Amino acid sequence: MLAALIDSIEQRKARLDRLRPLSAAALAQLQKHYDVELTYTSNAIEGNTLTLRETAEVIEHGITVGGKSLRDHLEAVDHYEAVQWMRELAARTTPIDESAVCELHRRIVARSQPAIAGIYSRLPRRIAGSSVVFPNPAKIPQLMEEFSAWLKTAPLDPASVFEAHFRLTAIHPFGDGNGRTARLLMNLLLIRGGYPPVAVRLEDRKTYLDALERGSLVEDLQPFQSFMHERLEATLGEYLSALEEALPQPDPTRSAG
Repeated sequence: MLAALIDSIEQRKARLDRLRPLSAAALAQLQKHYDVELTYTSNAIEGNTLTLRETAEVIEHGITVGGKSLRDHLEAVDHYEAVQWMRELAARTTPIDESAVCELHRRIVARSQPAIAGIYSRLPRRIAGSSVVFPNPAKIPQLMEEFSAWLKTAPLDPASVFEAHFRLTAIHPFGDGNGRTARLLMNLLLIRGGYPPVAVRLEDRKTYLDALERGSLVEDLQPFQSFMHERLEATLGEYLSALEEALPQPDPTRSAG
């Protein structure tokens, strides 16, 4: 199953590469769509109540949505701006390391939770309803240093990118925002590898969290890898369709000779 997914992803990636260089106008529209979706889905998984349309209105027009909390609004603005910084970093050649992870986190909670922005937790971290036990806070600096060293040399293939996501969530270095940071790190690495960013949809929340939990409890990453490869394959298909639709169509009235 996973082997078939990997083969399909490679084929779709090859199709995407053949379309490069991509039209700047088409790419800008596609990126804006995905960046709003990434913000909505990543926040929704963590309990943010804004809908996709409401998230777009907050981001694009600064509209306040009645009945929704201030924190929901601030999380939308924070995450969207973090996505923009992530794209800037993806376009550079600087190594992705511990400082980049902390900066991603700082931006994700800059307005909604400034007191913890980019700072490792000194308290035990737990997830309600989960039996996963995260590392002792005293071990976080060393674990993040080791993660950073691994990150600098890890290849940009999907399996390694998804492992980076899992490793960061397993360390759980921050008081909150770990999932959002891990997903943004994952997408930073995917973009650097020439892939589109992947959204984990709200309807997939249980499958996604169960797979992460299994990875931590029994050290079995296959369900998580399979799930994330499925999402990448689907995203590549959507991305290709949108780009191919934006390509100039041949004029049927023009003579081939």
